[in-house]
Amino acid sequence: MKHHRKELWFQIKSRRGFVNITRDLQAALDESGIREGLLLCNAMHITASVFINDDESGLHQDFEEWLEGLAPEKPHSRYRHNHGEDNGDAHLKRTIMGREVVVAITGGKLDLGPWEQVFYGEFDGLRRKRVLVKIIGE
Repeated sequence: MKHHRKELWFQIKSRRGFVNITRDLQAALDESGIREGLLLCNAMHITASVFINDDESGLHQDFEEWLEGLAPEKPHSRYRHNHGEDNGDAHLKRTIMGREVVVAITGGKLDLGPWEQVFYGEFDGLRRKRVLVKIIGE
């Protein structure tokens, strides 16, 4: 069995945002030479997420509004975590959106559904963060 590891780095210029990383993952898969197997992709920071959904701006705005309703950023004082920090909401948002995805690899391609795309979700941006891509297979 072969394996391949790659890190993707992001620095979102706002506190929150979503980035479609599907092409980055396919590029990592192409580099690996693996044709059949599994690709694991996970956020290496506890205030960021990797998830699968549709690439539609309206949906992304719905995510933003829904998450802000569940865990509003302010007032910062509402979170016991926020002693010297202001990102308690980002930890909760990451928990809701998830840490990682696993995607099947078939014929050297990501085996995603017709509308599925992979996203990096940032909930406490303005600094560099990394995403791990680990691919195993033949």
